[in-house]
Amino acid sequence: MKISFVELQNFRKLKCCRIDFSNMETIFVGANNSGKTSAMDALILFLKEKSNFKTQDFTLSNWKNIDEIGQSWLSRKKDDAIDYKINEWNKLLPQLDVWLNVEENEIHYVNHLIPTLDWSGGNLGVRLKLAPENIEALHDDFCEAYNRSKTIKGKSKLKLWPSHMWEFLEKRLHKYFSIRAYILDPTQVSEADNIIPQELPEDSEPLDMANPFKGLVRIDIINAQRGFTDANDGNTNSITLSSQLREYYSKHLDPSKEPTEKDIDALESIEKAKEAFDKKLNESFDPSIKELETLNYPGFGNPSISLSTKVSTIDGLNHDSAVRFKPNGKTDLTLPEKYNGLGYQNLISMVFKLIRFRDSWMQIGKSLSELTSEDKEDIYEPLHLVLIEEPEAHLHAQAQQVFIKKAYDILREHKDLKEKKQFQTQLIVSTHSNHIAHEVEFTSLRYFKRKLDVKKNDIPTSVVVNLSETFGKNDDTSKFAARYLKTTHCDLFFADAVILVEGSAERMLVPHFIRQHFPILSSSYVSILEIGGSHAHRLKPLIDDLALITLIITDLDSVKHIEGKKPKAIFPELKKGYKTGNTTLVSWHPKKEGLDELVNLKEEEKVSSNSLIRVAYQTKVEINVSDSEEKKDIYPYTFEDSLGFSNWNYFKANTGNGFIKKLNTEFNSEADINIIANNLFEYLKDNSRIKAPFALDLLFMEAQEKLKVPEYIDDGLKWVENKLTTNN
Repeated sequence: MKISFVELQNFRKLKCCRIDFSNMETIFVGANNSGKTSAMDALILFLKEKSNFKTQDFTLSNWKNIDEIGQSWLSRKKDDAIDYKINEWNKLLPQLDVWLNVEENEIHYVNHLIPTLDWSGGNLGVRLKLAPENIEALHDDFCEAYNRSKTIKGKSKLKLWPSHMWEFLEKRLHKYFSIRAYILDPTQVSEADNIIPQELPEDSEPLDMANPFKGLVRIDIINAQRGFTDANDGNTNSITLSSQLREYYSKHLDPSKEPTEKDIDALESIEKAKEAFDKKLNESFDPSIKELETLNYPGFGNPSISLSTKVSTIDGLNHDSAVRFKPNGKTDLTLPEKYNGLGYQNLISMVFKLIRFRDSWMQIGKSLSELTSEDKEDIYEPLHLVLIEEPEAHLHAQAQQVFIKKAYDILREHKDLKEKKQFQTQLIVSTHSNHIAHEVEFTSLRYFKRKLDVKKNDIPTSVVVNLSETFGKNDDTSKFAARYLKTTHCDLFFADAVILVEGSAERMLVPHFIRQHFPILSSSYVSILEIGGSHAHRLKPLIDDLALITLIITDLDSVKHIEGKKPKAIFPELKKGYKTGNTTLVSWHPKKEGLDELVNLKEEEKVSSNSLIRVAYQTKVEINVSDSEEKKDIYPYTFEDSLGFSNWNYFKANTGNGFIKKLNTEFNSEADINIIANNLFEYLKDNSRIKAPFALDLLFMEAQEKLKVPEYIDDGLKWVENKLTTNN
């Protein structure tokens, strides 16, 4: 038995989304404020902490309609029948549809959830819905409270509670609303790309049980806020490893609970220690007790005083320094746990919690004795669902990678688990870490995509993309995308925008341009990825799925086609029938090949139809060689000569090594501008390895901050900045 997927509606910015669960581990990724935490909170609230809902958990755009329901109640004429608008409420309230996949031999677990008598396994759906327990009472109490405040206020402009339904429920939500469970129809499962919430029949009755998943799903949670502190912050409320070990010892190891033959030696040792300490204790207090006798105590008829200790098996761990760290393995010197790094505290804590979750599920050690007779009927749930929020807290990159690689294995480290299928484990992790995303199979990633095409006054919402459909196709494109991301950081999954650059020089200098000339862009979460022009188009399916604001900075790469021969790189000139050799421009966007057409393309035509992708490539550069000559037009071939021509006076005045020296020499010659341009083209064509050194040399030059950004890149970066500003 496993959870196949959940469908979440009307919860915060997740208005309507489907989240597919992998068989083992599912990783939530996405940019800040994209809904990852909302999804985790929804799972926790619906499945575990059902009484902690707040009005802020409703999708904000729904409150307008909820307030309108309240206003319709208030404006009802005295003799009109009351319309409680149950159907309208149902469309606006948070709900979670949980779809299990149940094998035929597991049906006995779900006999209380079977939808029809002829159901024989497969999909089984349960809706958990926050709903009013008594809609009539909600109506009456709201109207009474509103009218009372209105009467008290009179003609005053003072704002009294409640002025609308939001304010009323902000204080009274838990009084009128609770989680109710309904069985769904397995034949009406919506398609993943067209989520249509299943409408329940009007006569649907909620299940008569507090928890429909009792005995089916064991849920354990590691929250994002784990409360670790260092030695100097004075926090007395922090969670310690010692407290976790005490809890684990008490539940699983304590020999005083249902002792076995293996525990006898330990218990005898404790008893001997108690007797020895009692004897010493009474001897020590004997003089003091004798002093009491001078006051005629105990005297006649009063009990005498005797001291006895109580030594519990847990006492040895009942202090904050129970866990200590040796600076190295050889010394006897140790430090209390708070003097170890926060990262290691966090790592050890999370691993220990996973061990405890697993052992509690499998009833390792003494924990069976803690259960009531009622609980013992449902000891072994067939499914263990573990939720971890942001495991990367305080962890360096390598520790993050180690944890995510081992977490699922730890949860399965038991003789009845491992590869066996009787009991299943599903791990759900939300993260902001590209190191964690990099370490898992990309088919396990669920990307939270913000909807950017919102109207001016609309509340932004998000949807969830199952990246197993992007990376799991096993074609050349999906293989390339996976291999490429495995060789780079996975910043793509957490960025607000992405800039794809073609070469190493652009990869080094574009961030420099952003820092120097684009302050807004510099403070945004923008990922810059280097990928060759002949391969960038292979990322198209991934970029489309992520729906990221994307700028592709690439090269014009003009070529001359010769019949029967390979296209030849050629210095770009118009009206000669030259074409581009850049696959991105031909097959991704703008899907044009002619050099003249590309050069003369309007700015708006460089933007994709969904307004999320823009290409930037070399365009005309006007050169003012001297004050006495007219400006001349040059069409650069690649980034390096475009940068050179865009900074004619700078390179004419500054010399250096490599291509900088070449630019200085050419710009100080008296040759015709077209000859200079062709000389630079030939130089770059024959010396492709000088590009990275050229960028490095520029960064070390004096006054390099005066470099002018090539116009085609400048226009592209302005577009990204404008998109980010507009969408925020």
